[in-house]
Amino acid sequence: MVSTEVLMAIFTASFILALVPGPDNLFLLTQSALEGPLAGICLTLGLLTGIMCHTAAVIFGVTVIITSSAYAFAALKIFGVCYLLYLAWGAFRASGSKIPKKKSTRIGYLTLYRRGIIMNISNPKIAVFFLAFFPQFINPSLGAIARQTVELAASFIAAFLIVFIAIAYLAGSLGDFLKRSDKAQTYLNRAAGTIFVGFAIKLALTETR
Repeated sequence: MVSTEVLMAIFTASFILALVPGPDNLFLLTQSALEGPLAGICLTLGLLTGIMCHTAAVIFGVTVIITSSAYAFAALKIFGVCYLLYLAWGAFRASGSKIPKKKSTRIGYLTLYRRGIIMNISNPKIAVFFLAFFPQFINPSLGAIARQTVELAASFIAAFLIVFIAIAYLAGSLGDFLKRSDKAQTYLNRAAGTIFVGFAIKLALTETR
């Protein structure tokens, strides 16, 4: 079982990352402002369903890589460090994201749920991020690597669920705030960049299995 300290660290980092303006939460923000909190919740459930699908794939991949050989894990570690540093570089360079203009076309709740799933599953960067993110927190000596991955993913999903539901209910005021404040978006991006650098360093220092 993953320790409470590790789960809380992942939850905190994931909470901050969920706040960073990106395609998912900007679309969620726009739809919630247009059609109300219930529409935002349907979209949120779709996005989180997509994350669960990625998690299932990553559980298999991480289990195979960690249990196969030290060389495989070393290769994964190098890839993970490079990818996390790439994400950090992109976050530090990012400027304020533009909030999409309102549209008059309404989207049904079931359509929003399906769109959330498709948006998430069709984004391979999420699976790549999981492959770079989770292995550094998995301890093979504890056994049950798949269970550890599920626990880590649950902490990740819980943070995103809280943030996305908050966005759904606060869409109007939050959207206006982000439109007025490029600095707020810049600070969030820098916080995300710092988190990515921290995880890259932690992964680099993780001993090869």
